[in-house]
Amino acid sequence: MEKWDLHKSQEGTVIKLSSRQLEIVELVRRHAPITGEQLAEALGLSRPTIRSDLSLLVMLGYLDAKPKVGYFLGTYAAATSRAYARTMELKVRDVQAVPVVVRDNSTVQDAVVTMFTEDVGGLTVVDEKGRLAGIVSRKDLLKVTLGNAAAATMPISLVMSREPNIVTVTPDDSVLDAARKLISHEVDMLPVVAEEQTEGREVVGRITKTIITKVFIGMAGE
Repeated sequence: MEKWDLHKSQEGTVIKLSSRQLEIVELVRRHAPITGEQLAEALGLSRPTIRSDLSLLVMLGYLDAKPKVGYFLGTYAAATSRAYARTMELKVRDVQAVPVVVRDNSTVQDAVVTMFTEDVGGLTVVDEKGRLAGIVSRKDLLKVTLGNAAAATMPISLVMSREPNIVTVTPDDSVLDAARKLISHEVDMLPVVAEEQTEGREVVGRITKTIITKVFIGMAGE
């Protein structure tokens, strides 16, 4: 099955790029300036075979061509490349939010009130020194409260997830690594903690799927 990329023209028409066209752009990205003959040779094709591909890519702004020199990245591809590079350079510290926390001696009712007051999908549970003790999600609270009249007064420590079942990131981790952890562990929020210390880890922030989504939408918008 061919791989496609979507490009919206100024008229609003969505144009699909084939896997060969994407490969051409990548070859130009790595080897510019590169001639049409060199591109054809790298692809194992003839120059006339890729002529229409090159014309389309130039028209869309993926490539620019200079006579007797060759092909370069066009304005669209160059901007996309810069946005991708900025995304790769982003650290968690650049986008993290203030942590929403409850103390480890709180009740389930305290946690429910905090979660809905702050409009978040998860809470970080900390001890009296602000060190990570656990995390609790909406799903955790739903499980314990549904059909349980005594749930409100239960200690949050009986509901929260504890080590080693807590996935965290540090401020120096990349946003891309944080996104991978959110997806692979199927969680909505990661506590951001200072580097691990002998007496526990201080909670310094949080990063969520919503934050990650906003980052990538912002990059795409650029």
